Amino acid sequence: MEKGPFSVEWLAQSSRGGSGSRESSADLGESHPSARARGPGHEAEAGGGAVPGRPRTKFSAAQLQELERSFREQRYIGASEKRRLAAVLNLSQSQIKTWFQNRRMKFKRQTQDAR
Repeated sequence: MEKGPFSVEWLAQSSRGGSGSRESSADLGESHPSARARGPGHEAEAGGGAVPGRPRTKFSAAQLQELERSFREQRYIGASEKRRLAAVLNLSQSQIKTWFQNRRMKFKRQTQDAR
């Protein structure tokens, strides 16, 4: 079978970190668009996906208590409840939405592990 850039062998090798025909960011040079977009000092971090410059939100015990209470009542938050929680807890609506998404995933993992 052919070892082209989209063959099964190529994908398997690239997912293992094989050296095949993959280019490193150093090999790309400044002419590659992704190399220019990152710029110096913006290497990928182990955590990945985080927006540079945005620190992780640390919720207070009181905020977590209120968020957990609201989650126990209803796993999916509506717009009015999101606005209310954001105002009461001094958080953004986006932070509330993200917390609920993450909490649903945690709940899903816990229920799957219990089986």
